[in-house]
Amino acid sequence: MPDAAPSGSEIEGAQRRTVRVLAAGQVLGGVAFGATVSLGALLAADLSGQDGLSGFATASVTLGAALAAIPLARLAGRRGRRVALTLGNGLALVGIAIVVTAAAVRSFPLLLVGVVLIGMGNAGNLQSRFAATDLATDRRRARDLSVVVWATTVGGVAGPLLVGPGEVVGQALGMPHLTGSYLFSFVAQVLALALYLVALRPDPLLWAQRIAASGAARAGRVNDVDRPRAARYAIFAVAGSHVVMASVMAMTPVHLSHMVHGGDVTVVVGVTIALHVFGMYGLSPVFGWLADRIGRLAVILVGQAVLAASLVVAAVFPHSQVGVAVALLLLGLGWSAATVAGAALLTESTPTLRRPRRQGLSDTAMTLSAAAGSVLAGWVLTNIGYDGLALTALVLVGMVTVCSPLGRVSGRVPVRRG
Repeated sequence: MPDAAPSGSEIEGAQRRTVRVLAAGQVLGGVAFGATVSLGALLAADLSGQDGLSGFATASVTLGAALAAIPLARLAGRRGRRVALTLGNGLALVGIAIVVTAAAVRSFPLLLVGVVLIGMGNAGNLQSRFAATDLATDRRRARDLSVVVWATTVGGVAGPLLVGPGEVVGQALGMPHLTGSYLFSFVAQVLALALYLVALRPDPLLWAQRIAASGAARAGRVNDVDRPRAARYAIFAVAGSHVVMASVMAMTPVHLSHMVHGGDVTVVVGVTIALHVFGMYGLSPVFGWLADRIGRLAVILVGQAVLAASLVVAAVFPHSQVGVAVALLLLGLGWSAATVAGAALLTESTPTLRRPRRQGLSDTAMTLSAAAGSVLAGWVLTNIGYDGLALTALVLVGMVTVCSPLGRVSGRVPVRRG
């Protein structure tokens, strides 16, 4: 890295390259993660011999992401984003190999170990959206972040679609049952690792740290301030919105299975979840643009309003397939607005040197709270129904909204050094 701080034009060029590389890496990571998660529950049920244990695969992914979020963020703070992202890819590669081995030797515990490692790799994937903000200006920070989030759509949709072709390839190669698409996942992770190693240069976080230390090229480029109250609110808003989304989404296939009878249930569930995934990622650049234009807090509140509308629709029309589908679409849109704007607010409310730690804390809070929320959602669905689940989740939306004054940014507070 050069001794002199990079010029404004150099930073802009590096930021454009960074966003392109991260977006491409998210496509590859989405393919890898989407294909593996699609089969995790099926493998868990097959190897354990009990359908009731299939949920352990999803829980293991969440556990892995939660365990790795803070360590990977701290590593990024010391060594840069490239090292942290490639380590995440490496952990996922080891996890894929262990999963295939577990299927071959018919070991359920070994399968869970592999899935935990894949979840750790996904923690690195989550870090990509924050890497897009390291060199971003105030006027484009949310948009750059949202482009990387949007790229997840491509991989997230393509990954599950590779399950069928993967089984054909796996059978031709003599791989264990239900592991063929892991071959595609392995290749995608290798390509993502190579991409970050070769193309993520200069490292955006290391450059941002150098600019902050030199005091040069600030002018909105490196917003080196500390607003801990706003940062805490951003973490709460992102985690709260994620809990609402994950809890209702996780229970929707179960609810639909009781509503729809016959062979159409898979079609209904598939279409509903596809609409939900589109809502989560498809319009994220729109919310990024809005967050840059009208403010981060305003778009977080837009997200809460859309989440509230989703939950009201679900509560009023719990036994309508169209009503549930509309609710899930709105659920994804509300999550997208709150997540994009919340991540931008967290980044610009935190000085450069502290960002990786707080970003890792945000990811950990998001994943652990969603896991707990999903478990509680099952109990709520069983005891008070889908409409009761929606109304219960509405309480959390209200809490995020009521606490929103904590996220107001009133002015720039310089960070003390030394």
